[in-house]
Amino acid sequence: MKPQDILSSEENIMENNLNENLVNDSQKPENEQTEEMTSVDTEFQEVGAENTAIPVAATREQIVERIKVLLEESVEAVKDEIESLKQQYYKVRKAEIEVAHKVYSELPEEERGDFLIPTDEYEETLKNLLAQYKEKKTAYLEAVEKEKEENLARKQAILEDINSYLQDPDNIGKYYQDFKERQQQFKEIVNVPATAVSGLWKQFQTYSENFYDLLKIHKELRDYDFKKNLEQKNALCEQAEALAEKEDILEAFKILQNLHEEWRGVGPVAKELREDIWARFKEASTVINKRHQQHFEELKAVEAANEQAKTALCEEMEAIDVSALQTFALWEEKTKEVLALQERWKTIGFASRKVNTILFERFRKSCDTFFSAKAEYYKSVKDTMSLNLEKKKTLCEQAEALKESTDWKATADKLTKLQQEWRKIGSVPRKYSDAIWKRFTDACDYFFERRKQEFSSKRNEEQENLVAKRAVVDKLLAIDEALNKTEGLALVKGLMAEWSAIGHVPFKEKDKLRKQYQDALDAHFKRWNVKETRNRLDAFNATVQQMASSEQAQNKLYRERERLVRAYEGVKSDLQTYQNNMGFLSVSSKSGNKMLQELERKIEKLKDDMRLLEQKIEMIDEKIQ
Repeated sequence: MKPQDILSSEENIMENNLNENLVNDSQKPENEQTEEMTSVDTEFQEVGAENTAIPVAATREQIVERIKVLLEESVEAVKDEIESLKQQYYKVRKAEIEVAHKVYSELPEEERGDFLIPTDEYEETLKNLLAQYKEKKTAYLEAVEKEKEENLARKQAILEDINSYLQDPDNIGKYYQDFKERQQQFKEIVNVPATAVSGLWKQFQTYSENFYDLLKIHKELRDYDFKKNLEQKNALCEQAEALAEKEDILEAFKILQNLHEEWRGVGPVAKELREDIWARFKEASTVINKRHQQHFEELKAVEAANEQAKTALCEEMEAIDVSALQTFALWEEKTKEVLALQERWKTIGFASRKVNTILFERFRKSCDTFFSAKAEYYKSVKDTMSLNLEKKKTLCEQAEALKESTDWKATADKLTKLQQEWRKIGSVPRKYSDAIWKRFTDACDYFFERRKQEFSSKRNEEQENLVAKRAVVDKLLAIDEALNKTEGLALVKGLMAEWSAIGHVPFKEKDKLRKQYQDALDAHFKRWNVKETRNRLDAFNATVQQMASSEQAQNKLYRERERLVRAYEGVKSDLQTYQNNMGFLSVSSKSGNKMLQELERKIEKLKDDMRLLEQKIEMIDEKIQ
């Protein structure tokens, strides 16, 4: 029911009661009517006494005029008074009717006619005024409800903000000030729907308690981190200070760089300890840096010889005739020679400062000229690569047409031949290489996976192999670090042989298990200072042997070769980028020397990676042949 309906209903009830009382009064004895009259007057006076704006015994006209005045004010300020005046008006009206009825009842019976209720000249005005009041009150109530809903939405938004802080417990401390502001805002909003008050307050209390709980936990964890970080930084300081006793300054400087890298990875310590712990580490670093600088000052004597050697390399690079290189093989052969020259360049060392940059620019320019000519040549064979792309698309279509076949042996042979044809086709544009390769391998893999599922009896064997290989990894991890190199390597090689003898594992577990196995091997080889490349090749050879003995030997070997070739091209591209970037470094400052050395280290690492990949590819080629 709307507010205006309630008001109208109240008036109707009051008027009906008044008329009903008048009818009943005409049937009561005279003494009872008189008593009621007295009661009405008393009630009227009491009601009027509560309203100080009009006389206690106000007339209907005064009441109407007062209501006119009150309509100019806000509903909230006058609502109680208007309700009181409305009741007072009808009581006055009732009293007047009762007086008229009393006069009527005192007339002789022969003079009485029908009793007529006196007309009310103000009743229409009163109803119009009350109708206006109803409209204002309705608008007021709607505004109040709207304000409550808006306040409810504001409080809910504040709760959402607080809840968002709780979703980031690791950074709860940085939200403290915002949380306090939201708390105050929540408390300042008071006028909301009554049905929502309890729920809002309970949710607010819960969120507040959770926030303070997280804040406490955050502080405890931070203090614990500070303690652990201080222990780590003290250990790094001790290691840096011990380097002062190391005779090999280059090795000491390299270790110091690693210590600085570790230092950057360690988190902060308590604020009052930060300056002291850094000063200690910096002082130990300064000792090594000074010795390192002194070492390079002693190398000036050989700078003249380095200048002659670098000049000879520049002349050798400038003598290369790129116009004679008309095949991929010739370009690749000459590229290896250029890379070898660049490698020799890096081993020579610095020339005198006044000519070192000039020589480097000269050498870099000749290298850039060579690689630019190579890029132009490769660009010129774009049409050939596009043709290769079309050929590979055709092979994809053929493989896709065969993938649903259930003639396992014949289809496997056909797909193997398609894979052989794929290998004979040259390169395709790089932007299509991965996509076309994926399309082809997806079709082949789909068929072989179906065939694998057909022979599902092998699954149990693969699960057993998985358990066995995990056991090998566990044994590798359990090797006692106290073993000497000879005993340890013998044990490791025995486990490598055991690993190689174990058959396939589930495909989805293969890469993860292989990485665990290789990481365990690398850790032992590093501890015993065994050449990593040799042992990686030994491990890879075992993998190749395992592929070659499988049912899908050719398919797996080709796929592995494609992966290695793509990896090789990626490493080669990175190497070229580093070599080109070296030309932009200045070697006339300490920082330039350090950056140059770092680039040289990275280039050497990339070259090692390329050599390892080449050896792996050759190993697979031998097995395919």
